[in-house]
Amino acid sequence: MKAGAARQLDAFLDMLAAERGAARNTQDAYRRDLSDYIAHLSANGRDPGVATTEDIRAYLASLEPRGMSAATVARRISAIRQFHKFLYVDRHRDVDPASALDGPRLRRSAPGVFSTAEIDRLLAAASEGLDDEARPARERLRAARLYALLETLYATGLRVSELVSLPKTAAHSRDPFIVIRGKGGRERLAPLTDRARRALLSYRKLLEEMALERAGSSFLFPADSDSGHLTRQAFARDLKALASAAGLPAAEMHPHALRHAFASHLLQNGADLRVVQELLGHADISTTQIYTHVLDERMRAMVRDLHPLSETTDKLR
Repeated sequence: MKAGAARQLDAFLDMLAAERGAARNTQDAYRRDLSDYIAHLSANGRDPGVATTEDIRAYLASLEPRGMSAATVARRISAIRQFHKFLYVDRHRDVDPASALDGPRLRRSAPGVFSTAEIDRLLAAASEGLDDEARPARERLRAARLYALLETLYATGLRVSELVSLPKTAAHSRDPFIVIRGKGGRERLAPLTDRARRALLSYRKLLEEMALERAGSSFLFPADSDSGHLTRQAFARDLKALASAAGLPAAEMHPHALRHAFASHLLQNGADLRVVQELLGHADISTTQIYTHVLDERMRAMVRDLHPLSETTDKLR
């Protein structure tokens, strides 16, 4: 990559971090997508500073033969649009060649949501045998950890990265909530249910009794990993195995599914969308609005059950 294009890309990523609070994973995804785009331009003797709309279209036309899905293409288009808009607004260029760009715009669909009964089955399966002292010590600890993770995730709707990196003080605080540092360093409060608090305390007590805590670790879920805490991948594997044991579709069960269930079940039970936005740590309510299908269903049910003319209306149909 030429030095000028590299500087422009770095400036764009710095803007994402500073102005939008983009997490490292988000920045890395943009870097991969845009590096591929810039490499294509370079192979054709071009760079972002002089690229035209036709250059961008030629790049996009090259993606399908490479086997990229419509979702991937849509993501690349979004990244290129944002990149060129930044170059224009930040006066690196006097035109924005991506402004007239056509391409697939995928509508965000509401996530599939496990029912309350299915989540209850999952938690029941996780809690089985927790007090069985005949089980090997490490097996008991792993089961207690998984149960604590699930109860906490369903109680708070945390992102999985926030969950696995919780500080060990989260299990000892007497407050009915924990403080979460989310994307972009934004802090929010996550209320804990009594069940989640008891699960965390039980797990923590077992960890200390077995003297398996990593020396000096500040994490609630310590592990021998580069980060020093349980990895998202390890948690996801344990969760899928548990889902299979509970008779639930393992392929559809992942940590984010419990975050979706948390939000959807709150809305189904009358929570305000703005409250759910705050609990999820969404900076923009438009991100939370993928759950508005739940509100639509609730409003229809309210009209059906509470409107004085609902019975008359039904008879007339």
